[in-house]
Amino acid sequence: MAVTMNDVARAAGVSLKTVSNVLNDYEFIRPATKQKVLDAIAELGYEANLTARSLRSGKTRMLGLVLSDLAAPYYAELASKLMKAASARGYRVLVEQSAARKDNELSALKGTFRQLTDGLLFTPLALNADDIAANSGRKPVVMLGEHIDDPRFDLVTMKNTEAASAVTAHLLSSGRRRVVILGAAHGDVGGSNGLRLTGYRGALAAAEADYDPALVVPCEWRRDAGAAAVGNLLDSDVKFDAIFGLNDAVALGALHELIIRGVKVPQDVALAGFDDIEEARFASPSLTTVAPGMDEIAERSVGLLIDRIEGAETSESAIHIEAGFELKVRESAPGKS
Repeated sequence: MAVTMNDVARAAGVSLKTVSNVLNDYEFIRPATKQKVLDAIAELGYEANLTARSLRSGKTRMLGLVLSDLAAPYYAELASKLMKAASARGYRVLVEQSAARKDNELSALKGTFRQLTDGLLFTPLALNADDIAANSGRKPVVMLGEHIDDPRFDLVTMKNTEAASAVTAHLLSSGRRRVVILGAAHGDVGGSNGLRLTGYRGALAAAEADYDPALVVPCEWRRDAGAAAVGNLLDSDVKFDAIFGLNDAVALGALHELIIRGVKVPQDVALAGFDDIEEARFASPSLTTVAPGMDEIAERSVGLLIDRIEGAETSESAIHIEAGFELKVRESAPGKS
């Protein structure tokens, strides 16, 4: 037979109300009384009915996390860090994959998933700001990433433009002048690709290097897409001596294609990525890349969301945070010798 709260109360010699207060972290309980209840819980193996507690309190101590695809290395690593940050504050994280589909993102905003959570960490790719404002309800939402940059929403993101400029400047400083940007299209403005393209162009201008649209090579941000795009580039008449992949997956795909084609990295072509996923350190050659402050993004987004949930952050204005970044110089683009 399952142990009940009445059993705990009898074992601890307290009232049922006192047991309930301990389970709900009521602050005005004498430490000795609280310890008696906790000792009885441990001895009897009592497990609280979290569903019933959440119905009474209106809180689940669960955060929702909506990402497009956990198979993407950056999102997988970020999700892990977000979960650790939430755990440190006494919360757990429910994860939903949206596949960048509007119906899935809407469901996460106002469906059962939303009811199970106290607040949402959201990386929308299909919805616009008005869609989210119309469907997000009263529970707090913190945006992650660049797709929605709107004064109505809290946002934690990275310094895309500055970081991309730093990568490009590093490649140029080693004497490279024909730098491919892999994963953007000429004319991109918004989102990660547009912001990073802006940083790339700014670094070229600062170094008085020409901007050539032929070096702006669009592709999906996946290894296979990066490899295919570089293969097509090698088969063309376009000359290049460096590649900046807009994420590490694209860059690692490019690295694979360069190696199987007999192109030496970095002797013939220097290569850099963006994200500093774990695999970047263990590639051969190891990948020069940007660490975009993933730990800071996790800590500050979770902290902001929980402070909103608990009422510790009362600002009516949305809070926008940009994490710092670090250029990780490795073997694929070692810099000027």
